[in-house]
Amino acid sequence: MGNGSAMGGRLGAAPAGAPRGSAGHVALAALKAQLSAAAFAIMLLILIVFSHLIWDPSWALARYDALLIAAIAIQAFLLAAGWETWDEAKAIILFHIVGTVMEIFKTWAGAWVYPEPSVMRIEGVPLFTGFMYSAVGSYIARSWRLLDARFEHYPNFAATALLATLIYFNFYTHHYVWDWRYALMAATVILFWRTVMIVSLEGRSLRLPLWPLFIAVGVLIWVAENIATWANVWLYPVQEDGWRLVPLAKIGSWSLLMIVSFVLVSAIHRPDRRLGRRWRGDLARDAAPGPERRR
Repeated sequence: MGNGSAMGGRLGAAPAGAPRGSAGHVALAALKAQLSAAAFAIMLLILIVFSHLIWDPSWALARYDALLIAAIAIQAFLLAAGWETWDEAKAIILFHIVGTVMEIFKTWAGAWVYPEPSVMRIEGVPLFTGFMYSAVGSYIARSWRLLDARFEHYPNFAATALLATLIYFNFYTHHYVWDWRYALMAATVILFWRTVMIVSLEGRSLRLPLWPLFIAVGVLIWVAENIATWANVWLYPVQEDGWRLVPLAKIGSWSLLMIVSFVLVSAIHRPDRRLGRRWRGDLARDAAPGPERRR
């Protein structure tokens, strides 16, 4: 998969004083892998906070437009440096489109607002916002690669695609009809109840039930969302008179978005449920000699 995969293979270098394979060493390797997987999201969040602290509204370049230029530059750098692969770039582009469409509808429906001016926007939605969704897709795709993720009892792709479609449309339809989110959460648990993600760290294989990970990442996104709203990137109606914590109920929404994100990534990198493979090209690469096999 290129230089990015090679970099992923070096994530497990043992820190000084940590016995290789010990629980503490594995935990450090996992943390390092997760920070690397979230590289784009972390950089984008740092830029959001930094720009909030220094930006002067009188400057010729609007803050949102500067964030768009910066996000594109970061993506170009990650690709050029081999930190992201072109397969992962496909997921990022797909997420950008899906996220921007939802942003246009949500701002029109009054779910949140973007309070600052910008030139590069569609229907009141700054174009950089699509990269916030792309950051989730980038994190998932890079996690699969860096952790050498495999799956057992992964559901039929048609079933997961149907679930993701229903979740995505519920983000729109709940403004007009009954909100199905809790039923969709229950369906997610049922569908992924037996699914296990197997990750490789320092020669050890860790088996993790998949559906609780959706909730865990949803919590992390909620934390990032609180930082972003504090930085005035967007505001919920309850925050327009002064910043306050984003309602905890949003964790459920973000967990459901993780399902959509996960299925979109799996549409590009289809897991083989029988072999537990991560990428469709793994079998060919495993049979290849030398450097190609390590890529």
